[in-house]
Amino acid sequence: MKFPSLPSLLSLPYLPSPFRLLILAAITTFAASSFATTAALAQTQPAQETREVYKTTPTRQLTLTINKPADWKPADRRPAIVFFFGGGWTSGSPVQFKPQAEYFAKKGIVCLRADYRLRGRDKILPDKCVEDAISAMRWVRAHAKELGIDPNRIVAAGGSAGGHLAACTATIDTINAPADDKTISPKPNALILYNPVVDLVACGATRDSHFFAGMSASVIERISPFQHLTKNLPPTLIIDGTADQFYTQIKAFEEKCKSLGILVEARYVKDQPHGFFNRPPFQEQTTAMAGAFLVRIGYLPK
Repeated sequence: MKFPSLPSLLSLPYLPSPFRLLILAAITTFAASSFATTAALAQTQPAQETREVYKTTPTRQLTLTINKPADWKPADRRPAIVFFFGGGWTSGSPVQFKPQAEYFAKKGIVCLRADYRLRGRDKILPDKCVEDAISAMRWVRAHAKELGIDPNRIVAAGGSAGGHLAACTATIDTINAPADDKTISPKPNALILYNPVVDLVACGATRDSHFFAGMSASVIERISPFQHLTKNLPPTLIIDGTADQFYTQIKAFEEKCKSLGILVEARYVKDQPHGFFNRPPFQEQTTAMAGAFLVRIGYLPK
């Protein structure tokens, strides 16, 4: 059966005028809606990923994967988030935080995902991971102008070992790469920590102590954020599950922050284990938690 075309349908003599007007109104509304949807999608699509080398090490070059908002301009002064992936300082990839980076880039934030040396691939110990994280933060602040970033609104974020590295950029002052420009601060202006390892000293008596094999007690203490907390820690969001093996130390970290007068928020999801934020529906839920935190500190509009 062949249906009449739209012009012929509207010209049918038996079609009353009111129906012709209804059809035209429906077509106009649909067209306007389609155009608006397409325009909205274009505005919220992040720019294509780019990569920049932030450090050259004896084993390889380390890069930052960058997601910029679609309407980004070099003259912008946008907030930024630097994400550090997890994997026990041994494995992992910046791909871990790709969903979060793309989401927040659509919201108007410049997002960067840092690669760093790993125990498995580069045969180094976790203190070198800390050194790389600090180098990454320095590089981002040093290049804030060309990145369209406000150097006073840089968030460090990460999960598990990556949460440890993010926390270290705010708390550890004694680890610096020889080639780093030490006049540039690596300190973040806010922290978002997903089930972070924050007390390496406390890990010594647990099944997780193998991560620090080959490290002296003094070095373990040196890169343990809990041991170096001061009132200068920036506004911090902690996201964890109550079934995480690091829950006790994370809770102690939160309480110590509060005792120092630090602006800290903690969101604990009942009965969830370590790494729960990586999978649905918790990935979406924890991203919303992070977004709400960024609104509260003024990095995203209400």
